[in-house]
Amino acid sequence: MVVIASLLALICVLPHLGVLFAALGGTGETLAHLMDTVLPRYMAATATLVVLVGIGTFCIGTGAAWLVIMTEFPGRRLLEVALVIPLAFPAYVLAYAYTHLLDHPGIVQSTLREVMGWGPREYWFPEIRSLGGAAAMLTLVLYPYVYLLARAAFVAQSASTFNAARALGQSPFGAFLRVSVPMARPAIMAGVLLAAMETIADFGTVAYFGVQTLATGIYTSWFTMADRAAAAQISLGLLAFALLLAGLERANRGRARYDYGRRVETMSRIELRGARAGAALAACLVPVLFGVIVPVVALSEMAIGSEQNLFSGRYIGFIGNSLTLATATALVTVAAAVIVGSYNRMRPGVPSSTVLYTARLGYAVPGGVIAVGLLVPFAAFDNTLDAWMRDTFGIATGLLVTGSIWLLVVAYMIRFLAAAIGAYEGGISAISGNIDSAARVLGLNAFGLLRRVHVPILTPSLLTAALIVFVDVMKELPATLIMRPFNYDTLAVQAYRLASDERLDGAAVPSLVIVAVGLLPVILLCRQVALHRK
Repeated sequence: MVVIASLLALICVLPHLGVLFAALGGTGETLAHLMDTVLPRYMAATATLVVLVGIGTFCIGTGAAWLVIMTEFPGRRLLEVALVIPLAFPAYVLAYAYTHLLDHPGIVQSTLREVMGWGPREYWFPEIRSLGGAAAMLTLVLYPYVYLLARAAFVAQSASTFNAARALGQSPFGAFLRVSVPMARPAIMAGVLLAAMETIADFGTVAYFGVQTLATGIYTSWFTMADRAAAAQISLGLLAFALLLAGLERANRGRARYDYGRRVETMSRIELRGARAGAALAACLVPVLFGVIVPVVALSEMAIGSEQNLFSGRYIGFIGNSLTLATATALVTVAAAVIVGSYNRMRPGVPSSTVLYTARLGYAVPGGVIAVGLLVPFAAFDNTLDAWMRDTFGIATGLLVTGSIWLLVVAYMIRFLAAAIGAYEGGISAISGNIDSAARVLGLNAFGLLRRVHVPILTPSLLTAALIVFVDVMKELPATLIMRPFNYDTLAVQAYRLASDERLDGAAVPSLVIVAVGLLPVILLCRQVALHRK
């Protein structure tokens, strides 16, 4: 187990090393050219996008969480659960839907021109394909990170401090700003930083909207310019940005030592009536309306008018490829999480903690960076092996590893292993150490303890982990675009290709399938939210 866990940790750190060595192997002229031309623009766009999404997710997630926990208004119980649903949508799917609605030939602008009698150049309308549009799409699908964590923090708060602020003359809103939010700050900031990490990892939305970020720069350098050194150097910059955010999130989580007071002092809900109730209802309904209802209606209308046949042989192939990759990755990732987590539990100490921490690093690394970090060293290995086999035996081996599905599965595993480890730790924490000791006394070794005790008890947690990884793989786009074998397309790739060709009606069909699959873990989250109401 020690050897396997250490090997898994090495695999997880391999993309970091691959990007570093590839970037250092590039010429200084390439880096200087990037700095003089595109890199400042990429960095500025990425930073601006992170700031906009951070502000948006903070406002929507925190405000909605406080309203559903601290107040009472019509529809609150339904909205408390519905606010989680946008998490099922990839941001690029929303981008396709809103482009169909809001672009110049879309139904909104067409209706405005017809009703108002305007010509094409006689009015101004916000451009959906812009940095602001990308920030809006990402905010609508990422605010549930903040909402879920802020909601949990508000539920844990005691009424004493809030009531003390009210007694000192603060209004409910003033007490919310000066007491509730500061006390929930660690949870809220953790959610904002998670949203920020997802933002810098996004490729589909910014690429479709033509926003030049570090993520799109990697793809452009790799495929359009055929400059792997430039792609590696941009990847190194994005990796540094991602690790900085991950460090901030970890430090924020490590300093979270707030006393919420005694939980027995339950907060009484503030009854809202009239205009205030309507405002609260609108504030919670708007994210659900624009993050779920409008996109689903738009995509459904687009799909009905599309010529794409979901049951054709071609689409069955796309679905089969997606399911194959998602299933294989889920099994491999859960097995890796069990091995790494069990090593840390059975042999606690610095080595096992280091392995566990290293295995978690992938969650902060965008898929495009992982792809570059794996392709560069394995392509060199394949080329070296092929050259040696040609010279020695006259046999051409080709790309044994680089062009395989399994390298793509490894990339997915690195990206999503942290999520599986989190689910494993959530389940293993309920198993007392005395059970392990009793099993050891009865003669079970480490493997027997894992097989006969831990795994049977952990089955629900492991199934949850597998489901989360499965859905994440179905949605993953940048790593798939860069690493997939020739002529091996998934639903996400097909949706992106059709949208890039401006065939939005066709892109709606695979997009709806991706959303439908993404609803599975969200339904589990909704059940948890419904069961743990205040």
